[in-house]
Amino acid sequence: MARSLNKVQLIGNLTRDPELKYTPSGAAVCTIGLATNRQWVTESGEKKEDVEFHRLVAWNKLAEICSQLLKKGRKIYVEGRLQTRSWQGQDGNQRQTTEVVISDMIILDPKPGTELVSAHTDELDVPESVGEVPPVEPHSAPADAKAMAGKKATRGKKEVKKEEKAENDEEIPF
Repeated sequence: MARSLNKVQLIGNLTRDPELKYTPSGAAVCTIGLATNRQWVTESGEKKEDVEFHRLVAWNKLAEICSQLLKKGRKIYVEGRLQTRSWQGQDGNQRQTTEVVISDMIILDPKPGTELVSAHTDELDVPESVGEVPPVEPHSAPADAKAMAGKKATRGKKEVKKEEKAENDEEIPF
């Protein structure tokens, strides 16, 4: 059985504001510039730094979420796949680019008083014919996930069993 994997995970800072466009069929596409840094120390003790620039592409509702929430300088986590495209330029020369088509995005530097925001393409309700897409409420995660995990670990067994029972009930009051 032949297996393959095309998966990219990046954490970096946005190099420019996202650019949102629509295809002739009405699908939203957002391009984003991302920089990742690598630092190391040479044998002589000299500190070195290297920067890689990545072109990210988001589609449909994820594209609209990215264009609404992201700004130059923000730190984000993205997950997606590599895709290489070829086309013929206006000068007649063949052009090629490799980009990351993202499926997940998490903002890592929330403003004070706000929560982390993440979006995943599988969780977004994408209509078959994309016309005007209504605004999407992004999924939120607690700003301090470690603190929340610590609280959950210290709860009593009774409280956890009640919570598990409530998760299994069909009608959960909100």
